[in-house]
Amino acid sequence: MDSGPARREIVIPGELLGGRNVKPGRGTFAEREEVFSSLLGIRTERYGRVGVIRLSGRYMPYPDDLVIGIITDRGPSHWLVNIKAPYPAALHPAETPWRIDFGDTGRYLEIGDTIIANVLTVDEIKHIELTMQDMDSRRLTGGQLVDISPSKVARLIGARGSMIAMLMDFTRCRLLVGQNGRAWIDGEPKDMAVVSRAVEMIEERAHMMGLTESVRAFLETEYGMRAGPRPR
Repeated sequence: MDSGPARREIVIPGELLGGRNVKPGRGTFAEREEVFSSLLGIRTERYGRVGVIRLSGRYMPYPDDLVIGIITDRGPSHWLVNIKAPYPAALHPAETPWRIDFGDTGRYLEIGDTIIANVLTVDEIKHIELTMQDMDSRRLTGGQLVDISPSKVARLIGARGSMIAMLMDFTRCRLLVGQNGRAWIDGEPKDMAVVSRAVEMIEERAHMMGLTESVRAFLETEYGMRAGPRPR
């Protein structure tokens, strides 16, 4: 009898993930040269580092995370940004690519604007600061935002970016994914709709094996075998 699609390994807090042959990654802790899960989630392993992707819950930021945020407030010397974390993140003019005079923040970013940035720091009281000093950081115009559970972001990105590459090759849309569970899609309306449906499929089936093949079959149904150069 067919048992259905294979599922990825789900682990519980305290479960042994490996010995001295693996390094501890996010969602784990090490003790006596063994690595254990610190949360309920999906076990992952890449390049000898084992980690756990949380099955549910809000996004918890880490330094260097790439995030897509929405400006929710501004003052004369800062902006507050919604990055889907439990607390708003602060962005200061010194961490932007612009030279901004005091009180002139609204000239560069207004409430409702969307940005791509990196988490700069997260302190012990969960005060979050962002930076836009990375060359890929900028204000995002046009397109649309799609939310996905932060725990499913790794599946949306794919191994070495393979899932994103496939979506862009077929739809010819631009696609940026933040580790905070927010994706930005830009392209023709009908193509953006296809990407949105593919993202929903990835979120629903993230725990199953054969996900890449399922998404490819969906895209081939929509476009035939079309896959062209990716948008720049």
